[in-house]
Amino acid sequence: MINPILVETNFDNLGKLIRGKVRDVYEQESQLLLVTTDRHSSFDRNIAHIPHKGAILTQMSMFWFEQTKDIIPNHIIAQPDPNVVVVKKCTLLPIEVIVRGYLTGVTSTSIWKNYSDGKRDFGDFMLPDGMVKNQALEENVVTPTTKLEEHDRNLTSDDIISEGLLSQEHWDYVSSTAKKLFLCGQEIAAKAGYILVDTKYEFGMDQEENILLIDEVHTPDSSRYWKMDSYQERIAEGQEPENFDKEFLRLWFKENCDPYNDEVLPAAPEELILELSRRYKEIYNQITGQEFSEETGDILARMESNLTSYTL
Repeated sequence: MINPILVETNFDNLGKLIRGKVRDVYEQESQLLLVTTDRHSSFDRNIAHIPHKGAILTQMSMFWFEQTKDIIPNHIIAQPDPNVVVVKKCTLLPIEVIVRGYLTGVTSTSIWKNYSDGKRDFGDFMLPDGMVKNQALEENVVTPTTKLEEHDRNLTSDDIISEGLLSQEHWDYVSSTAKKLFLCGQEIAAKAGYILVDTKYEFGMDQEENILLIDEVHTPDSSRYWKMDSYQERIAEGQEPENFDKEFLRLWFKENCDPYNDEVLPAAPEELILELSRRYKEIYNQITGQEFSEETGDILARMESNLTSYTL
């Protein structure tokens, strides 16, 4: 039995509950309470529950929000619980901004999947023939996707403007800021012995029409990390890089089912679930320089106590 697990919350005194793939969101008048659970989402669905994942993602995001606040302001108001942040209510910008430094990925929107299917013109940049999986790109690239559609769809800068998703001014700011955030992430990750391969950013606009960094930042859930010291050797031997993210779990599902179309998915092996939890803790410890403190008690009872001052 794997414990403890935070599958979901159902507080009736924190505001309207909006349940996302990974988060339970409680809406209040001018703020949101974001509860990050241990649900694990890939392929547009939940595929597993990972011990301590929600607390690790929350605390790692808090670290990165602090590291990047000089690049762009963010939506954080407070963190009253290891799994909960209180944030400013914003209007979500309708795109996910993905920044990539390497030719990799297995999902339908990934740059490697599209490249291996023959695509070379990605709208905002071209890639040459002859590249191989997991190869470094000559420069970091921005590959935005839709956010509010049922399934993510790759976009170009022209698409974003022509479809009225963002104005030219806002897209220029968001895309250039995303590149700055990614460079910051790469530099800090490298000092800890990791390659920040790719990541996604989400942005929102507050009531004063300021664009803020929202959601999560550079976590193992929103980012791909490889171990730096083994990368060159493993690539030379034709092996996959040493992943410190959820890619190996994605690969297991790709090899054992059709995760996009099968109605029922097989249960992830317990050893993979525990290994992913271990990796999350390890990368948190190494990048933040702090030791993740595991809590083994009743998560819901702790959370209820910590959120007393936010009840309505």
